Amino acid sequence: MAGAEDVNYRETLIAVAEDCPVSSSVVPAPRGGKKTVPVLQYELLKDHPYRYTSAEVLFEVTMRHRGLSPAELRSRRTELWADFFARPQPCLRASALPKTYGWGIHCDHQGRVALCPMESADYRRFALGRTGGPVILRAFRTSRR
Repeated sequence: MAGAEDVNYRETLIAVAEDCPVSSSVVPAPRGGKKTVPVLQYELLKDHPYRYTSAEVLFEVTMRHRGLSPAELRSRRTELWADFFARPQPCLRASALPKTYGWGIHCDHQGRVALCPMESADYRRFALGRTGGPVILRAFRTSRR
């Protein structure tokens, strides 16, 4: 758990968890007619690759999940940001996208993030861990074994 700057990675691939239950990426589905946190994360990153940092993704998704309107979010952003990061926050290694749904998360040199399907050529290229490539960090395991 970390604050705003501590959740951002640079030149990093958050690889799928060792115990990820899927063999190719899966789009998360709403539950009970409501968008879950993984659905909101997926939509934000799918629609805006390399636009947001990890901290921005965590913040935006949490505010949307809480039901804040875009107008309220714009008017209270500074206050909400400070309140949100006043407490430690989990990084994207704890996200269900790489833990359960098979999505790697690539962080570029500016800390901006994009989805990377585990079956893609980019994921395989990043995951090789060649010198000069991104640092490879696994998503946290789903089970505690």
